[in-house]
Amino acid sequence: MANLARKLRLHDYFALAFGTMIGTGWLILMDDWLGRGGPLGAILGFVIGGILLLPVGYVYGQWVQRLPDAASEAAYTAQVFPPIVSYFTGWMMLLAYFIVCPWEAVAVGKIAAYILPSLNSVPLYSVAGQPVYLPRLILGIALTLFLATLNYRGIHVSANFQKVMTSTLLLIFVLLAGISGVRGAPANFRPLFHAAPFVSILLTLQIVPYFMTGFESVPKYAEESKIFYAVSIAAVAYIAPWQSLLGRRFATAIAFEQGIGARWPVELILFMAFFGLLQCFNGNFAASTRLLFAYGRRRSIHESFGTVHQKFLTPSVAVVGITAGTLVGIFLGDALLVPVTEVGSMASALGWFAACLSFWIVEKRVSMRIVSGMGIAVSLLLFLMKVLPAFPGHFSPAKWTAFGIWVALGLVLRAWR
Repeated sequence: MANLARKLRLHDYFALAFGTMIGTGWLILMDDWLGRGGPLGAILGFVIGGILLLPVGYVYGQWVQRLPDAASEAAYTAQVFPPIVSYFTGWMMLLAYFIVCPWEAVAVGKIAAYILPSLNSVPLYSVAGQPVYLPRLILGIALTLFLATLNYRGIHVSANFQKVMTSTLLLIFVLLAGISGVRGAPANFRPLFHAAPFVSILLTLQIVPYFMTGFESVPKYAEESKIFYAVSIAAVAYIAPWQSLLGRRFATAIAFEQGIGARWPVELILFMAFFGLLQCFNGNFAASTRLLFAYGRRRSIHESFGTVHQKFLTPSVAVVGITAGTLVGIFLGDALLVPVTEVGSMASALGWFAACLSFWIVEKRVSMRIVSGMGIAVSLLLFLMKVLPAFPGHFSPAKWTAFGIWVALGLVLRAWR
């Protein structure tokens, strides 16, 4: 059986895992976060979500030690469930990783157009009322092909690129948090919630799985993601009145421009966003290609996806497959952004639930079963919040359609094998 190159060190794993979790949501969707919960509601939503996911992270840590398989959730559930259950568990997690790739490819055009408005020209068509512009489309395609080339040529090349992106992002993040602390005011936080406190926290909690996805690859780094998101929300709401940011593109950049009265923080934030976008795109691209490769190697789908490049020792066919899927997603434009967070959250929660349930079944120690039981309860709750009409912000028909298309694609690939 062909094996991938084993060239990653501890800091490589950190960079890839952190990049898989932290991208540009704090910039692109800050107005959505504040609109869901207000500053305190959004902060508590991410903090509570991070705490609730600790048992899930612990279960993944145990699974990784027992079964270090790139198929991850598919391999875990295969220990106790029929093949079809194992297959679709992994297929859901592949969706959670892969769906980030076209998201980031679209987001790069949105960020670049804020600096160069001329990119919002030559409209080709519209999707859900959102125009798709030729220059931004070309930019997203170019970025996708660039990252595909990095991953095709080797995971070590990809990891080195990731370390530079992650280090730059963290340095600028510390600087911006300091600026907010000096120039902001507590009065900007009020009102603390956008609606009733419980509803505000709940609406934020629903999207936490999407923005926390990636911790399961290296469980011990899960804490960094919730801290990053909570501090970014606090910094934005502290430096400018948060209600003035609702419905505004790039609310994070606008907040610092209002709070300081200068343009340079905007340029710095957008520069930071570009690095964040690259690291998140690259991290999720690497994760999804490895999972697709594992499916091919296990012959769950056509075995060609399990091909390893003879020279670079990379999952070459899987890289091509994820690249092709990303390029298709780019053509949906800005209409892709918000719905993706909803579908990705549900897919992540479903995968976590299956992994925790499998561990609960195979584990005999009472203490471990208690922890895995907590993980089952948390992930099931996060899943139900997206699918049951009783909860605010549940799935719309359009999101169910997108989810159905992904399931249908999984059935086709499974039959094609």
